[in-house]
Parts: sequence; C-alpha cells; structure tokens
Amino acid sequence: MENIQKCLGVGKIYALRKDYIHYSISSKSDFKVLLNHLECYPLRTQKLADYEIFKQVFNMVLNKEHLTIEGIRRIIALKASFNLGLPEKLKLVFPDVIPVARPIVPVPLIIDAS
Repeated sequence: MENIQKCLGVGKIYALRKDYIHYSISSKSDFKVLLNHLECYPLRTQKLADYEIFKQVFNMVLNKEHLTIEGIRRIIALKASFNLGLPEKLKLVFPDVIPVARPIVPVPLIIDAS
C-alpha cells in the first residue's frame, strides 16, 4: 500500500486491525490522479469494465449530473452493471433499474516468455 501511495502521491493508509490495512482516496483531485494513472497503465482484465463504468460515474459527478433524479437513476443503472451488481437495499429502493451494458473487454493475449 505504501508503494501505491508513493507512486500516486495521493491517498491515506489506515491500519484498521493488525491484519487489515485500508488505502483510501477521497477527494476529486486525488481521484483524477488515479484515473490519469489508469489511463497510462490500463487494467487488462474484466476489472477494466468496472473501471470504465466508474469513470462514467466520476465524470457525472464532476458535471454535477448526480444532483438530479435522472442522474441518480443513471448512476444506479451503472452500478447495477458492476461485477457484483446492486446491493439488496438499493434493489428495494430502485426496483425498476435496468443495468447498462457492461463494456466488452477483450481477453489479453498471453505470450509465453520461455
């Protein structure tokens, strides 16, 4: 975690328990640093789809779209398409939400280096 924090130059590390460490980024400017890093060094697995969805939500917040009911519904629809989907509490509050299509992530070519 310390190496990630040093590399990015943002975020805080919390030792919540002896066997549990939490790295947190909370400000918009710090998230921009992380997003810029991930644009330069993109994810190569299905996590890339979650990242692309997260980036859409982040841009909606920057554009203040989250302040309208339509924006919130769009964010919930994006969250519903995340890998784990919506938590039960959100399903109860937004029962008619239709998840957006997940971005298609091509399977990376693995080259045998031996």
